[in-house]
Amino acid sequence: MRKITHIVIHCAATPEGREVSVKEIDRWHRERGFAKIGYHYVIHLDGSIDPGRSEEEIGAHVQGHNATSIGICYIGGTEAHDVKKPKDTRTPAQKAAMERLVKELLTRYPGAEVLGHNDFPGVNKACPAFDTRKWWAEVSKRDAAPAPQPAFCKTCGQKLP
Repeated sequence: MRKITHIVIHCAATPEGREVSVKEIDRWHRERGFAKIGYHYVIHLDGSIDPGRSEEEIGAHVQGHNATSIGICYIGGTEAHDVKKPKDTRTPAQKAAMERLVKELLTRYPGAEVLGHNDFPGVNKACPAFDTRKWWAEVSKRDAAPAPQPAFCKTCGQKLP
């Protein structure tokens, strides 16, 4: 297996609310000269996740960093009526699926950095249309916080609901 240093989040740059299939993304990428879809995973509007390239294969999603990264793409990323306007269109289901997938990947590739496509030097794109570093820092901070302790009545000592 190759050494993975980055887990990279992308958006499909498709209108908010419009579903796109892996087959369609594969077609777009082949039209651009790729051998097949460039991403390793695609997260659909309903939170379902489809595989793209196998993790063992080098992706085609961040020029200069494909050999050491895993690419995740969520469907969406632009305003519904203007695809030139980036927008964080992730549904609650997509956000939950993305978090689960990244955590799972980090168990296989500990130490990998979670970045957005636009976090790489020389990338002049809004993709993935949200601040990936901030999102992942919030997820990590939340997960690191101690679980809330149950409250007890000061008078009788019984656990409160």
